[in-house]
Amino acid sequence: MGFPRRMGLLLVLAGFGGLFGCSGGDGAEESFPGAQATSFLGEHLYPPTLPEEVLTRREEQLAEALEDLQADPQGADALIWAGRRYAYLGDYRHAIQLFSDGITYHPDDARFYRHRGHRYISVRELDNAIADFRKAADLIEGTPDEVEPDGQPNAMGIPTSTLHFNIWYHYGLAYFIRGDFEEAEEIYRRCMDASIHPDSKVATAHWWYMSLRRLGREGEAQALIQGMELDGLAPEVIESGSYLDLLRLYAAASVGSAAEVDPETMEGAALGYGLGNFHLYNGRTEAARAVYQELVDARDQWAAFGYIAAEADLARLGGG
Repeated sequence: MGFPRRMGLLLVLAGFGGLFGCSGGDGAEESFPGAQATSFLGEHLYPPTLPEEVLTRREEQLAEALEDLQADPQGADALIWAGRRYAYLGDYRHAIQLFSDGITYHPDDARFYRHRGHRYISVRELDNAIADFRKAADLIEGTPDEVEPDGQPNAMGIPTSTLHFNIWYHYGLAYFIRGDFEEAEEIYRRCMDASIHPDSKVATAHWWYMSLRRLGREGEAQALIQGMELDGLAPEVIESGSYLDLLRLYAAASVGSAAEVDPETMEGAALGYGLGNFHLYNGRTEAARAVYQELVDARDQWAAFGYIAAEADLARLGGG
């Protein structure tokens, strides 16, 4: 099954699951200047090309963060924001170094492990990511949760996630991408307890559902979605519209409506990855492979979660 630059997706629900294994990158930046990572398919990954307006704004934000860091070189907030600003420009290695510095100065601050773990996922170092999230989860045990400010605020300017949610969410994602679906399922079960905002609930449910389907536990997966009252959540969903659309299709368990997806956007990567999994559940391996290939051909989205997961699946299927 092939697709043009913009994919016309007919999403179909059915039942098929499987377990796969996956390995991470190999530190491409050491041998290829400017490369941030090596993909699961052996390709060197470089910072994406950003629209001029976006690039200018993010460079200005980084400059402000670096001024704050210069004024407070060991400050936790200053280190976190400088790292986040580097990451928004695609310089994940600089970000990881700053989060590592933060861990040196503030070894009991879970935020540094949360952010470094996230960027270890970006550069395909899944074992390192899992170790960081495990540490972060230990550090937040028994502590009150806190809203996490957005680095790039949504259109409504309302933060939709918390520190606890982000730790559990990315922790499960690292296991899912690695192909450890049993671990991912258990973590997303825990993540739902930390999912307060409708956006968080929708995002968690999506990956939890996917984990259950990969384990062949279709009944549990459908029960999860059927109990969510999606119509009630919909008006309050701000950022996770793609995941909400997929959950509605999961709940229907039937042919969905046609949808056009741009694989060069984060939303398109999410929806496209959902399509690939539907084909995989149905046993249509070649169709799944074609969808994953279309996604990974959109190079500038290589840090999107749907892209990373598609890349890992494609590697396990022998594609690329």
